[in-house]
Amino acid sequence: MKKKVIIFPVILTRWVFIMTNQTAHANTPNTVNFTVARRYLTEREVERLIEAAKSNRHGHRDATMVLVAYRHGMRASEVCSLEWHQIELDHGRLHVRRAKRGTPSVHPIRGDEIRALRRLRRENPTEAHVFVSERGGPISPIGFHHLVARLGKAAKMPFAVHPHMLRHACGFKLANDGHDTRALQHYLGHKNIQHTVRYTEMSPDRFRDFWR
Repeated sequence: MKKKVIIFPVILTRWVFIMTNQTAHANTPNTVNFTVARRYLTEREVERLIEAAKSNRHGHRDATMVLVAYRHGMRASEVCSLEWHQIELDHGRLHVRRAKRGTPSVHPIRGDEIRALRRLRRENPTEAHVFVSERGGPISPIGFHHLVARLGKAAKMPFAVHPHMLRHACGFKLANDGHDTRALQHYLGHKNIQHTVRYTEMSPDRFRDFWR
């Protein structure tokens, strides 16, 4: 008697499911993929951008712009609209005006920033805005976006870089340093503290002192 071979569709379906599941696991983000997907820069990566900026035609201006945006967690529109009357070089203070109805605040300016800004002021003694383009007038947010993108490539970053990563870099740096969430909220100008909490929640150092 001739035997019949019966193939159950469920077996094929299960095999397809297993193979699909294995493929999915093979594409699970590893350290490299996660780094590419993240939305902020580390302190060392910001330093690489600043170093790359120094090789530009307007190297001092560009490097100072990146430094100020990073140190004060500024959006592109905020750093581009920054004016000299907001800066008290003799007292080491910067009056930050926030976009998106954010809370304004007064930040301290560190020594390296003061020196960089003093030099920039000497180079542009009559300008109202701090960061000025070749054509005169403030650098536009889209211009700053293109600048940061070029610096990312020049610094050989393994991912595309954009200005808002500097703001996130500031938030994560200060959260990692252990600063109070409420103080960090006011520093970044967040109206809602939930926007600030993400920095402390994702801080890799938040559990450093546990079990000691």
